[in-house]
Amino acid sequence: MLRFYSSCVRDTEVIAEKLGSTLKSGNVVAYFGGLGMGKTAFTRGLAKGMGITADVASPTFAIVNDYGGNPPLVHFDMYKVDSWDDLYSSGFFDYLDMGAVLAVEWSENIENALPDDTIRVIIEQGKNETDRIITIEGIDENENFSC
Repeated sequence: MLRFYSSCVRDTEVIAEKLGSTLKSGNVVAYFGGLGMGKTAFTRGLAKGMGITADVASPTFAIVNDYGGNPPLVHFDMYKVDSWDDLYSSGFFDYLDMGAVLAVEWSENIENALPDDTIRVIIEQGKNETDRIITIEGIDENENFSC
């Protein structure tokens, strides 16, 4: 488990960019954290670290955004997903089978469907309004991952 402290959106993006540079085809990055904690900002950093230049936006209304790349980065919002039928219709398993990197907001709603090797990113409120405590579980801590 690795823990980072972010005092602004840019810090969050830099932490995520470093993680993004280590991701491989088929990785699932599951976010856990409340509204406004910076999950979409984290995904912007992942994209940058993966060499993806697409505009990253919250998938709240679309449910899924595919940003392309090699492997592609696919960003899900599972806030309104509350059944296996909803999960299947989102394309989650299709993208997983094709080897995309999945970034999944509101993973709490699909926790039973996450692969065993899921990378978990827990984002919590820090001392001040813009401070975040970011905990990353499921990565090789021996890999050069420092910010």
